[in-house]
Amino acid sequence: MEAMGIDRVIAVDLHCGQIQGFFGPRVPVDNLDGGIVGLDYFGSKDLHNPVIVSPDAGGVYRAKKFKEGLAHKYDMKDVGLAMIVKQRARAGIVDQMDLVGDVTNCDCILVDDMIDTAGTLCKAADVLIANGARRVFAFASHGLLSGPGNERIANSSMEEVVILNTIPTSPQREANEKLTELSVAPLLAQAIFNIHAKKSISALFK
Repeated sequence: MEAMGIDRVIAVDLHCGQIQGFFGPRVPVDNLDGGIVGLDYFGSKDLHNPVIVSPDAGGVYRAKKFKEGLAHKYDMKDVGLAMIVKQRARAGIVDQMDLVGDVTNCDCILVDDMIDTAGTLCKAADVLIANGARRVFAFASHGLLSGPGNERIANSSMEEVVILNTIPTSPQREANEKLTELSVAPLLAQAIFNIHAKKSISALFK
């Protein structure tokens, strides 16, 4: 990309933030937080005792930022935070999932950066329901939904799964009543405008 003459890169929720460091000092990389689009969607919902849940230990910071965004922007003072700890039997096979936190009679939102085959996400939803969750939603920036992912979501215990349109959709996804796709276009447009107008990018996320 640098050899082609690109002098600025804007990405949405890089799966690995260190990718920003792979570009040279002359090519600034902005990693936009797609969660801000999800905040506006869930902020307008009538949520009962909302709890933001990270489906694994590595995503706690992302879930915490989502929780703080809801609390600040929509004045939700009682938003909880929970985490699911996965124990893998071997690569790709989850042996056991344990919940850290209380979700009894709560509306839970599982927050992740990416949904691949949706296996972990659907199991996490079952764990939350088994622990007394009232309703379970999910939000992720990138909905890969490879293999059985779309079908798993359709048959899951989740009420709704919200993704961004960072990946082209398909007729199968559009037919999935549990899947909601939000547009990332306004966020990208504002970021591009701010860059050309020499304004701050981080100001978009305050």
